[in-house]
Amino acid sequence: MAQESNLYKVLGVAQTASKDEIRAAYRKLAKDNHPDLHPGDAKAEEKFKSVSGAYGILGDDEKRKRYDAGEIDGSGAEVQQGGFYRQHADADSGRQYYSSAGFEDFADIGDVFSDIFGQRAGQGSHGRTGGFSMKGADVRVSLTIGFLDAVRGSKTRVTLPNGQTLNITIPAGTNDGGVLRLKGKGQPGIGSGGPGDLLIAIEVKPHATFSRRGNDILSTVPISLSEAVLGGSIDVQTVSGSVKVKIPKGSSSGKTLRLKGKGVKTKSGNGDHLLTIQVQLPPKIDDDLARFIEKWSESHPHSPRRATTEATP
Repeated sequence: MAQESNLYKVLGVAQTASKDEIRAAYRKLAKDNHPDLHPGDAKAEEKFKSVSGAYGILGDDEKRKRYDAGEIDGSGAEVQQGGFYRQHADADSGRQYYSSAGFEDFADIGDVFSDIFGQRAGQGSHGRTGGFSMKGADVRVSLTIGFLDAVRGSKTRVTLPNGQTLNITIPAGTNDGGVLRLKGKGQPGIGSGGPGDLLIAIEVKPHATFSRRGNDILSTVPISLSEAVLGGSIDVQTVSGSVKVKIPKGSSSGKTLRLKGKGVKTKSGNGDHLLTIQVQLPPKIDDDLARFIEKWSESHPHSPRRATTEATP
């Protein structure tokens, strides 16, 4: 497809090129066309921008995959598909990508400029930038957090690719797979270009008791035979603490009770806690219970399987 060939042609590589080949092509072209080496040369500056934009996509595994699939175009903008725009947490619609790509490529752009000027990116030769400006690269890191930290919100610390640490706040209701964007916490820009952003990909660890569906919390609670038959009040753990729950008489395993507002709390509203009942028999059936059930069954015949069979068309 035309879009696929354009970015690969900008870097002068085949569509099947490896990541190392793409990186090498980018580094060479960025050095050859840097505006500080060609002051006043609009053509070189435009070539440098095109090369940086192409590498911002092809140097990132996820962006390259989406580009090859036709989900984003050569500028990184979402491609309209069937009347809808695909949503992607790391996509800036309509924005040219000038960032370094992937965790392992964090220092590529800085290294290119260091090779040219013998110092870090953004300073230029003898402190000048030749009038050229470019926004700093976005920095991407991953962070694993606990289930309750994601639901309730928390404070933690992340380590950046350059070894620095940063204290951050995890908002309440953060989803597994979500991306937090911290404006201006990425690499410094060049000239008057502002710094890039810090993108934190969140992975939420599973919980032993709770699971999540949207903003609802799901869990299972065991109850005794007598509680199932007679009902009663029991203590149940939720993500916000222990609450009293009334068990209705005649509750069977699989019955779900909805605890309103006891789910994930967000600015747009609170989810619910869906509590599934699981009836558990005593670990040992004694003679008294066995005789009672036997006598009761003789005068109260009941077959839940027959009811299920009769309901099946």
